[in-house]
Amino acid sequence: MSKDLKKFLCLLGIFLFAYFLPLGNPKVTNAILEAFRLLQWYAIHHTLACVVPAMFIAGAIATFLSHASVIRYLGPNASRIIAYTVASVSGIILAVCSCSVLPMFAGIYTMGAGLGPASAFLYSGPAINVMAIFLSARVLGFDLGLARVVGAVAFAFVIGILMALIFRRSEAARTAVIMQLPSPPPSPRRLWQTALFFLALIFVLVFSDWYNTNDVTITTTNGRKFTANVRYSTRDNLDVQTYQPNGKLSPEITRLARQEILSIEPVPSFVMTVHRVKWYLASITLVAVALMLWRWFTRAEIIQWLHATWNFALTILPLLFAGVFITGFVGALVPEHLVARFVGGNAISSNLVASVAGALWYFATLTEIPIVEMLMRLGMGKGPALALLLAGPALSLPSILVIHSVIGFRKTAAFCLLTVVLSALAGLTFGILMQ
Repeated sequence: MSKDLKKFLCLLGIFLFAYFLPLGNPKVTNAILEAFRLLQWYAIHHTLACVVPAMFIAGAIATFLSHASVIRYLGPNASRIIAYTVASVSGIILAVCSCSVLPMFAGIYTMGAGLGPASAFLYSGPAINVMAIFLSARVLGFDLGLARVVGAVAFAFVIGILMALIFRRSEAARTAVIMQLPSPPPSPRRLWQTALFFLALIFVLVFSDWYNTNDVTITTTNGRKFTANVRYSTRDNLDVQTYQPNGKLSPEITRLARQEILSIEPVPSFVMTVHRVKWYLASITLVAVALMLWRWFTRAEIIQWLHATWNFALTILPLLFAGVFITGFVGALVPEHLVARFVGGNAISSNLVASVAGALWYFATLTEIPIVEMLMRLGMGKGPALALLLAGPALSLPSILVIHSVIGFRKTAAFCLLTVVLSALAGLTFGILMQ
């Protein structure tokens, strides 16, 4: 499909949506408002903290890593054990959501990484998250936490290997083209200098996107004081789930206006202690990055890096914002309690619904855990819960749009289908074993 035809179909879709949108329907107008609320939440809490640092890392990959290095360790002809282990272990280091992994995925794929290792990295980045695994075990039960870690690690390898096998012919042709590119001049820096620079960039991302438990103690203007988990926060409202006397989250979501709130205090914990000073830590590592740039990099290299970062931003950010908006719109029309009706028990249909919902829903880092807990309290089975936990962090509607722009329709469809089907089968198996 030509680029002009794609643009025409996109414009046609927007036109038809705007033309037939029933604005007189209260549900539709509320869905539009909810879409803007989710977009504002994403802009406030995730764009600057995680997406922007990830863009700079992607630009650095495209600028400062050579084709030879990427192909040696992540190329289609690299050792499978090394390539898939390197790609999969990234999730342990990067505690980020799927949207933050996307720029880095685009960077390594553009530089010549094989489709298999790149797909393993794309899945593992948000899925194999040590903090998410421990929190899943504590909140949802040890069995679900263990099943999640086993499934996530296995899926990173299996999805990567299957993607490489399915598209081996097109990847062979792509590799041949990449190998014919002229070799770049040798790096003016030593390997340890480049490695330290990338490590500092990763620490900027890790600290700026440090996990917020969102467990807070709220005092309202009428004197009410309670503990809750903040699901979404905008400039005007907070959507919260209150903690019940038994320590469980209420399945109902309450919306509080900012003017109703007298104070908000985070529930003390080590994670929140670090979160309180995360910008100081990120600033320290950012100063280290600046010093490295000043001492080890030329002005021309820095300009090239910024140019590559800008190109990634122009390609990825519009798709992310559009995807988040659509997710908010659809999510308001199909609320979570309605989804819960279709994911009870352990039928194959329940697991498929859960994995498809997880693949389309947008989850910020670790927010899938309170959402799954609420759905389980509304009747979701353990099998569908695992299916959602395996499909949700790795995919979302915003990430699907970006993946399509990087690797095309067929490969994106295959990646999504593999993730959904494997997640559903894992959920079905887990549900049978837990009966």
